[in-house]
Amino acid sequence: MLDVACGSGRHVRWFAKAGCRVTALDRDAAALDALRGVAADVVVADIESAPWPLPGRTFDAVVVTNYLWRELLPVLAASLAPGGVLIYETFALGQQSVGKPSNPAFLLRPGELLGAAQGLRIVGFEDGFVTQPERFMQRIVAVNAPVPAGQTTRYRLDAEPGARAP
Repeated sequence: MLDVACGSGRHVRWFAKAGCRVTALDRDAAALDALRGVAADVVVADIESAPWPLPGRTFDAVVVTNYLWRELLPVLAASLAPGGVLIYETFALGQQSVGKPSNPAFLLRPGELLGAAQGLRIVGFEDGFVTQPERFMQRIVAVNAPVPAGQTTRYRLDAEPGARAP
């Protein structure tokens, strides 16, 4: 399991406690030092300005939360082992109306995660307003597996992207 831009390792710790072999990836060496002995593999790398530090490696799961670097989206999908699961959640357009981040470079456009997961089987997708705390988010869970014949997928749209919920 790979936790991308893991920061202090909230998810790394949870998955490791659940018995998963976790690779922690972040550019903050000090934050990662606290994960040595928790994560099976700790990788310090600036994935925005250097080559992908894990070329050719695949994972049973890739988790990303509150982080967006668009150039990395295809790399993450390609890093899934057959049957591997992508879990991705980050801020979406509309967030600028309720708080930070407010720069559109760090906010997903409507349906952007769906496009990034093209070729994967979408298990769940949400795009909308979350109330606790107030924020606009996109979330996706997708599996590196073919979509079974005749299966359709439903997507949940909580609110129009960019619109403030009542």
